[in-house]
Amino acid sequence: MTTIAPYGSWISPLSAADASAAAARYDGARFVADEIWWGETLAEEAGRSSVRRAVDGEVEDVLPAPWSARSRVHEYGGGSWTTDPVGRLFFVEKSDQRVWTLRPGEEPTALTPEDPSARHGGLRWQNGVLLAVREVHDGGPVPRRSIVSIPLAGGDVREVVAGSDFLAHPALSPDGRRLAWVAWDHPDMPWDRTQIRVGELEDGVITTWRAVTSGGTAALQPEWDAAGRLTFVDEPTGRWNLWRREAASDRPAEAVAPADADTGGGLWVLGARWYVPLDDGGFVAIRTNGADEVMRIDAAGVVSTTDVPARSRAIVEDVSGSRVLVSGAAPGVTGIWEIAADGEVTMVVGTRSELGDEWIPAVRPLTVPGEHGEVHAFDHPPTNPDFSAPDGELPPYVVFVHGGPTAHVGGVADSRITYFTSRGIGILEVNYGGSTGYGRDYRRRLLGQWGIVDRDDVAAAASGLAADGRADAGRIAIAGGSAGGWTVLAALVGTDVFGAGISRYGVGDARLLATDTHDFEARYLDGLIGPLPEAEALYVERSPLGRTEGFRVPVLLLQGAEDAVVPPTQAEAIRDALAAKGVPHAYVLYEGEGHGFRSATTVVHALESELAFLGQVFGFETPGVTAITLD
Repeated sequence: MTTIAPYGSWISPLSAADASAAAARYDGARFVADEIWWGETLAEEAGRSSVRRAVDGEVEDVLPAPWSARSRVHEYGGGSWTTDPVGRLFFVEKSDQRVWTLRPGEEPTALTPEDPSARHGGLRWQNGVLLAVREVHDGGPVPRRSIVSIPLAGGDVREVVAGSDFLAHPALSPDGRRLAWVAWDHPDMPWDRTQIRVGELEDGVITTWRAVTSGGTAALQPEWDAAGRLTFVDEPTGRWNLWRREAASDRPAEAVAPADADTGGGLWVLGARWYVPLDDGGFVAIRTNGADEVMRIDAAGVVSTTDVPARSRAIVEDVSGSRVLVSGAAPGVTGIWEIAADGEVTMVVGTRSELGDEWIPAVRPLTVPGEHGEVHAFDHPPTNPDFSAPDGELPPYVVFVHGGPTAHVGGVADSRITYFTSRGIGILEVNYGGSTGYGRDYRRRLLGQWGIVDRDDVAAAASGLAADGRADAGRIAIAGGSAGGWTVLAALVGTDVFGAGISRYGVGDARLLATDTHDFEARYLDGLIGPLPEAEALYVERSPLGRTEGFRVPVLLLQGAEDAVVPPTQAEAIRDALAAKGVPHAYVLYEGEGHGFRSATTVVHALESELAFLGQVFGFETPGVTAITLD
């Protein structure tokens, strides 16, 4: 028999600590001899990034404490570790950004010299060569970036190629004679315009290169197959699909199994891969049309769906012959899966809550009309097998706004979502205009319109949910982090749809972001709003701090003290504006945290603070959670 109780007050066995433990962050996976190694962020060790393996069924660290594999290239890093096939680990140490190596059980040895100005990331071991993207902060307006080769037996790090503001995805041909890579320059972002380049290597250095894509599209991830053909991701049709060409030919590239779905995404971190070539001439690839699917494409172009359950954040991590490793999020679990040569899928490692499937909300894709076109979202209704609400009561909802803004969610109920839905609070994830996963036109809808399209789209999705009778229109909150926090604040000052807001390290002043942020995003706002100083009036008009008269409902601000992407000054300016207007609010500053919370203590406190805030604002009890004080 179920207990009848108001939405939001349902008792759940999933604590914030449980949700934190079930929200593991994996960072890469590799086949190493007869083992599989993976990267994992350990919240219980203050967010240390380890490399791990399973020995006789027991998980152990290959990279022991206090070492932490984390790159700061582009600030977001990526590709912070790799291996050779016989068991050498190469990694970027967080504290000094040097590249180090070790074998299990041995002490690490530095491969790059001490240089406080240099950072490394995007590590890749190919054909006996260790490649990396190096970023040197030498005092110039733009850090110098290059692809380098790193010797293993001493000697100087060698610059292989430079010549653009940004570089990514180095790929060495099987014969070692050619290198392909992705290049782009300010003011473009890698989802706006890039170029795939191929150069001939002479004594390990590229002196001349040629472009194999137009430069007018966002081409990604060049890879060589065993026959020496070059495959890459491109979008001349409006969708990121696979394309292939003979390396030495001038013939146009040919599409590989084209589809009305995206194989590709926002290149926020180095080393992200959306497909791999197989030894038999086929591919394993991610296809995204809202949610992710992991597909196999055979040598004849015939496509079949694999049994990998990941539907969000899916990435292809490694390949060995026809065996493939894929990471991602599936309903109730985040993990890494192996696809065997015969197609059988097994989980390598994963974390899930102790709850059964009956606690996982059945996701419902939602598309509503909006002022700027259709808006896509995923509805996660309140779900608890032990509780139901009184007749006639509609549930409170929180609209989750993803960051980026050039990113997307795949509609998977992770532990954070389940933490709320199991207590009787619905979650609506919105892929507003500008999100990836729906094609180029949808992604470009946000160009010049940040603060308008995203604001209007989240409001349209929330209003559509309420109009369908699925949510209490008077108890809809909105929550998001970083760029999602900007949309939260923009929606609070620019619409009357939401009754409360939660901003995690959100942007409040676009002008401050443009001047305070790091180089990777230094010109991002040129496309999202307009170039400075010409568009300064637009920056003022769009920024929530320029429209503080619109704040009217309670706001919770959560901020990392060491955030270099959106510094605390942004949240503190919002706090001061709320205080000046007398709007109820709370501001929590987490020492030691940056852009995204990693410590288990922080994750737990933030989650409980959000629940307590919602209960106080929307009038329901939150058993087991300390009340929050609003100023």
